Amino acid sequence: MSLVLGAGVLLGSLGAPQVGAAEDSYRFDFGNGPVERGYIGVKAEDQYTKKKGYGFNTPENMRNVAASGTGAASDSVQFVTYGTKSTNTFNVDLPPGLYEVSVTLGNTSRSSVAAEGVYQIINMTGNGAVDKFQIPVSDGQLNLLVTEGKAGAVFTLSALDIKRISSRPVTNRTIWIGGDSTVCNYYPLDSSVQAGWGQLFPQFIDPKAFQVRNMASGGQIARGFLNDGQMEAILKYIKPGDYFILQLGINDTNPKNTTTETQFKEYMREMVRLAKAKGATVILSTPQGRASDFTADGVHFSENRWYRHSTVALAQEEGVPLVDLNVLSSAYFTSIGPEATLALYMTGDTLHPNRDGARELARIFREELRRQGLNGF
Repeated sequence: MSLVLGAGVLLGSLGAPQVGAAEDSYRFDFGNGPVERGYIGVKAEDQYTKKKGYGFNTPENMRNVAASGTGAASDSVQFVTYGTKSTNTFNVDLPPGLYEVSVTLGNTSRSSVAAEGVYQIINMTGNGAVDKFQIPVSDGQLNLLVTEGKAGAVFTLSALDIKRISSRPVTNRTIWIGGDSTVCNYYPLDSSVQAGWGQLFPQFIDPKAFQVRNMASGGQIARGFLNDGQMEAILKYIKPGDYFILQLGINDTNPKNTTTETQFKEYMREMVRLAKAKGATVILSTPQGRASDFTADGVHFSENRWYRHSTVALAQEEGVPLVDLNVLSSAYFTSIGPEATLALYMTGDTLHPNRDGARELARIFREELRRQGLNGF
């Protein structure tokens, strides 16, 4: 016989999680504290066995640690060894299908989540951060770990909520986003003061038509996005019908990153061609300027910033759509004036938008996609 543990979670007679008839759902509470009702408790020393159907692949590389949240987030496990290719994973046997995985971290300053050997979520920040992603499972097992978001951080996991949303192991139509700190997610996702426009973009997208996967990260440059795992993750899943929005350049212009404009353009070109080869539609975007980029007569102008001209030229050369967010946002900032523009940025910061600013940039972006008649917007 089977024992029901909360909504849709079943434990078979041997303790293995099994798919419930009504809701294909699995919930895991990590750490050595009390197990939250409706969850399966997993301690650091719990090794994967086929009989259980879940557990850590190398429990000797895991630790039970405290966490400052409540309920399932009151304790956690720490991944002592990590990396997208690490075998120190939490494994759970799953029937083939498409799954939505909700992740709750423990106490950590900044951590990323990897599964199936690639990044799934980039730079979750703060204790108890929560995010989710879709992942197809076709080989009968999910292999997940928490890994680098910031050197020296502790990489911890408090809870997983895994739900099968389709029996077909194919991701829904997806908008992939690549970018930097003006684009990326900040946590908590629904209430952070600072936000990237990619974080707010789902507010303007029909969730029945697309899922949005924001793979942007603070400080990123074109070379890093191409070579350090983010583009690899996108290429693993991107498919015909998907979009890939790419906006970089701000950090590439910083002398410390030693990226010439010619190099920047070629790194961007390679990513454009790789995504196009997968059948996806690529959209290039230019970054908005600083809040302080006003002329003496009250016009916001920043067209010479961030290698913009190379992005514009690349879009023409590769025949891909361009959202010139630099020019579009400047027109909006000019219309509202310097004081109102400054109010859309973080206090004392003329580069990074606050939540209201990110929402306006996301709105402007979506309106331009509609104006261009791109399918689905």
